[in-house]
Amino acid sequence: MSEKTTAPEEDRYQRVWEVVEGIPTGAVLNYGEVARLAGYPGRARMVGRALGRAPRSRKLPWHRVVNAQGMLSFPADSEKYRTQRRLLEAEGVEFDGEVIDLERFGPEGALDRILWGP
Repeated sequence: MSEKTTAPEEDRYQRVWEVVEGIPTGAVLNYGEVARLAGYPGRARMVGRALGRAPRSRKLPWHRVVNAQGMLSFPADSEKYRTQRRLLEAEGVEFDGEVIDLERFGPEGALDRILWGP
């Protein structure tokens, strides 16, 4: 973590990391939902900063966080985009072009799939 990170900032990031760790395999949340669940509604950009500052040893499933439109936030021609998409598809997340159906692949949809099948 950066030396410039203050204790309150680190506490916020910790809460974000805990939410991200709880996103089930095959599901996604958008940045705003992660912020809300961490107790910081309206702080979607802070979620992006928290993910960028997470210790590698934490092994967060960062790839399960997408933007509010159900799209990946990295440029489509970037390695990070390709990595995120590959990881999500390996978990069964489906794309319609560049978009993920947030209703279907949000945590509630994942639970429905686990209980009732595809």
